[in-house]
Amino acid sequence: MTRGRYGANVRLVELKVATQSHAGHAVMAVAGEIDLYTAPRLQTEFTRLLETGPDRVVIDMSEVEFCDSTGMNVLLSALKRLRERGGSLEVAAPRPAVRKILQVTGLDSVFTVHDTVPADLLTAEQQG
Repeated sequence: MTRGRYGANVRLVELKVATQSHAGHAVMAVAGEIDLYTAPRLQTEFTRLLETGPDRVVIDMSEVEFCDSTGMNVLLSALKRLRERGGSLEVAAPRPAVRKILQVTGLDSVFTVHDTVPADLLTAEQQG
């Protein structure tokens, strides 16, 4: 426990990242909160993933409770790196709070946003 901004005890939220790759595609499932404190972990995971060279990365945000501007910058950085080599970064299943941030910032027009993880990737994961 740690002290929050109003003096209340709050628990530290851990960021969990799990990635599955198959045939040039990767699905990165993220859970928790993406903020100033956890964004470096996400950045590290993207760096590691992009070294393996997938062309298409879908980030499953169905378990992301919160994402601030630091987290969005990590996503934009990964998108830029993928686009430089002809790839794409897509956002799947954002919760309402995250979807709102994407809409307010206009990033919903920068990223391809899916309501769920695309079925073709789920099928590829099950076959792989």
